[in-house]
Order: sequence, then C-alpha cells, then structure tokens
Amino acid sequence: MAVPTSLKSNKSTPISSVKYPNPFLWTALIRGYATQGPFSESVVLYNRMRSEGTGPVSFTFSALFKACGAVLDVGLGRQVHAQTILIGGFASDLYVGNTMIDMYVKCGFLDCGRKVFEEMSERDVVSWTELIVAYAKSGDMDSARELFSGLPVKDMVAWTAMVTGYAQNGRPREALDCFRRMQDLGVKTDEVTIVGVISACALLGVAKYANWVRDVAERYGFGPTENVVVGSALIDMYSKCGSVEEAYNIFEGMKERNVFSYSSMIVGFAMHGRAHAAMQLFHEMLKTEIRPNKVTFIGVLTACSHAGLVEQGRQLFATMEKCFGVAPSADHYACMVDLLGRAGRLEDALELIETMPMEPHGGVWGALLGACRIYGNPDIAQIAANHLFELEPNGIGNYILLSNIYASARRWDDVSRLRILMREKGFKKNPGCSWVESKEGIVHEFFAGDMNHPQSSEIKRALSDLLDRLKAKGYQPNLGSVTYDLSDDEKKRILMNHSEKLALAYGLLSSDAGCTIKIMKNLRICEDCHAFMCSASQVMGREIVVRDNMRFHHFSDGACSCGNFW
Repeated sequence: MAVPTSLKSNKSTPISSVKYPNPFLWTALIRGYATQGPFSESVVLYNRMRSEGTGPVSFTFSALFKACGAVLDVGLGRQVHAQTILIGGFASDLYVGNTMIDMYVKCGFLDCGRKVFEEMSERDVVSWTELIVAYAKSGDMDSARELFSGLPVKDMVAWTAMVTGYAQNGRPREALDCFRRMQDLGVKTDEVTIVGVISACALLGVAKYANWVRDVAERYGFGPTENVVVGSALIDMYSKCGSVEEAYNIFEGMKERNVFSYSSMIVGFAMHGRAHAAMQLFHEMLKTEIRPNKVTFIGVLTACSHAGLVEQGRQLFATMEKCFGVAPSADHYACMVDLLGRAGRLEDALELIETMPMEPHGGVWGALLGACRIYGNPDIAQIAANHLFELEPNGIGNYILLSNIYASARRWDDVSRLRILMREKGFKKNPGCSWVESKEGIVHEFFAGDMNHPQSSEIKRALSDLLDRLKAKGYQPNLGSVTYDLSDDEKKRILMNHSEKLALAYGLLSSDAGCTIKIMKNLRICEDCHAFMCSASQVMGREIVVRDNMRFHHFSDGACSCGNFW
C-alpha cells in the first residue's frame, strides 16, 4: 500500500527492539495507533510490516478499516480493501468483511458497503444489522425492511434497528407494528427499543398509545421513576401528545434528572405556550449542578418568543457561550428571528440574519417570512422567500405564504406571477391529514375533501350547523387561504372540507360536552382554520387543542395560545 510522503516516519517504535516480531505484535501496535492516534503511524507501521516480509492477519485489516471509518478516509479504506484482495485469503473472513462494511457506511458509501455484503460468503447478524441501520439512517426503510426480512435469525438489536428506523423516518404505525411482532415472538427488549417505541407514539400524538407504551416500559422494568432515559423520552412524548400536565407529573416523579429531562420539560412547556413555566424551570435548573445544553436554550428562547420577552431572550442568547459554553447554532438564530419577528422588529431580525457566522437554513428564513405575514411587510417577505426558494425549491408552503402576503398588500400582479410560477413548477400541495381520538380510544383519520368516513353525513350536518353559529358571531371564511383561481363559492367549499374542520366536527359528535378536543395535523394550520377554531372554542364552550407541524395551538374562549403568530 503506497504511503504519501507526509505519512512516512523515521520515528523509532517499540517494535524496533524486537528481533523477530510476529504478525500479532505488529497488529497490536497498528491497532494502538489506529485507536489512540496518530492514525498516520498505523499506516506507516503496516507498510514497514509488509516491507519486512511479515504477512497481516485479519485483525490487522479490521484495525485499519475501523481507523479509516473513524477519520472518514474512504480513499485509504479502498487501498486497504485492495490489499485484502491482492494478498488473498481474506474474502471469506467474516470479521474483515463486517469492518469493511462499517468503514464504507461511515464514509457515506452505502452502495459499496452493500456490494461487500453481497460478496461475503459468510454473514452473521452483525453484517445484516450494520446495513439495516445504515439504510434506516439514510431514510431508505424499504431497503432496510427487505434486508431485515432476509435475516435468518433476528436478535434484539436487529428488531430495535427497525423500530427506531421507522420512528426516525416518520412512520410511527409501522414502528408500533414491528414492536408488537417483536413482543409476540418473545424477543428481549431493552431501553433503546422502548425509547424508539416512545418516539413513535410521540409522532402519533394519541393518548391511547402514550398510556400503552408507558405501561409497557413499566412492565419491562424501565419505569420513568428509576430510568432517566425513558423518563426523559416520556416527558417529550406526553408533551407532543398534548398532555403537558402529565409530562410534568413524570418529571416531578423522577428520582434522577439530567439535562435531557430538564430540556424536554422546558421545550414541552414552550411548545404549549407555557412560557413562564418554562422560564421558571430553567432558573430552577441553574440552581442545580446540571448545565444547560443547546436543546435547553432552544426551549427557553422559544418560551421568550411566546411571551414577548424580547430583552430577556436577547440577554440569554448573548450569554449562551460566554456563561454556559454553548455556541449558538442556526436553530438558536431561528429562535431569535422568531422572537424579534413576533415583536414586529423585522429590520432587526433581518440584520441579525445578515450577521450570522454560519449560513442561515430554511428555519431562519421561514421565521422571518412568518413574521412578515403577521405584520404585512411584502418587501422583507420577498427577501426571505427568495432564500427559501433556493434552500427549499419544492416547498410549496413558502410560495403560498408569500402569495398571501402579496394578496394582503393588494399586490395582485405579484400574486398572479407567483401562481403562474407554481403552475409551471407543477406543485401539488401535500394532502392535509388530521386525526382525532374518540373516547373509546379509536383513532379516526380525515383527509381534506374526503367524505368516506362511516359518519360522513352526521359530520357534514354538524359542520354546517357549527358554521351557521359561527357566522352569527361574525366569522367569515378567509378566502385568501385558498390560492387557486376559483370562484368564491368553490373556495368556501374547499375551506369547509379542510381535514382539521372534519376532525373537529367528529370530535364534537363523539365526545361528552365540555371535554377538550385534541386534533393532530400533518401540515401547518391555515389562517382560515385557525380563525374557525378560535370562534368554535368560544361558541361551543370547549377547549380545542391542535398540534400542527409547527407547534401546539390551545384554543379557548375565542383566543389561541400562539397569539395568532405561527
């Protein structure tokens, strides 16, 4: 294996004093340098070993492959791979094959790892699981499932890889189905599996599954009182299921708390608009020996934004690194832009973005665009949108939001231009989907415009009756929420069939008077549905909780916890 001049070394090594070093002694030194550094010395030693006529063993190559993976040097990894072929005798070595797959996967060459796997004459569960995990991390759950199906003996690690893979890729129902099959087969479960299932339940946001997975955790001996990892995950789950009070009960009952427990609870309070509770808990945390991390600061900055605590938020942002050693990331800048934007300080928000030490991501510009909608500033909105069009070229929501801002400013030529552009790009809006849990614990899904539910007739009547009552109180449909060039009557029909309205009507039909209705939605709630929910909460005397893909909205007595800023 050729060594670059920069990697050649004249340093004496412990092996210099050994008259006839064997391959295992060489390998021990190579492995030491490979794991402890400098890595370049392990390559120099390998070349010395070969030049002195000593042949490598399988552990020699596995050490080099691990080191190449650790420093992400696929070029050198390929040279080592070539050595295994040139020397021969390692094609059927299981350990060498597995570490080779690991190296290619870590370096981002998943296809090469798969090719090595296919060419291996012998494989074990590690060979299969490495690739299953890699496919899951890359978002290719179909390939992960195909490999998993072919795995002859599936152990806990392989099952857990599938459960967590489905959860991390936004496929919670498949994660739960996979876990149930794992349970039916009597496969052992550990806390990693449980946390993966909890993540899936958090995505669904349904109380039935939340309580079920908590019981499962307790049954396997991973209750939140004793297990800080599971406890922190349950806090996050209950918050995302709309039960921030139950999340706090978990937090209070934990015998041990860490930065993840505090951060999960602070973020939970913040996403529900409980800003003062989040800030109070943050200050309680500072009195302990636990130091805040980057997630903690996202929580407190979000809380400051919800409560309009501009100066307090700016002070926290300024002291993050100096006092706590947490360097602000693009996510923290997005929180600050949201904070300034909510307060109407759009110029300050734009100036902050322009002075960021890193490239702003979509979340940063999205926060500014959202603020421009509230305060009707089409000029700054255009700047934010132009960046979003580059960063998120297929994000139809950014085009719709900018079109609505132009419409509010009566810039109809710009509205027409945007609509033509959207048509040319062939944009199709993702179908809105909302789901609500009945009192029997059954989850009912509704898609925009879909009237296939068994109780569709009753839902339609209930919605029509509710609309009449809301109009009597002053509600008028916001036709700007429909960006298509249609008649007003057709726009009203489309708005009335939005998925969250259908879910609300079913919730009113299927729950007892006075009960809170919780609705989960896959997309951002539109302006018309937001106004509709506000009015419905007042007319019906009900609290309505909607979790969209941005945050929680608690509608009560005609107002929303987000302050009409989302």
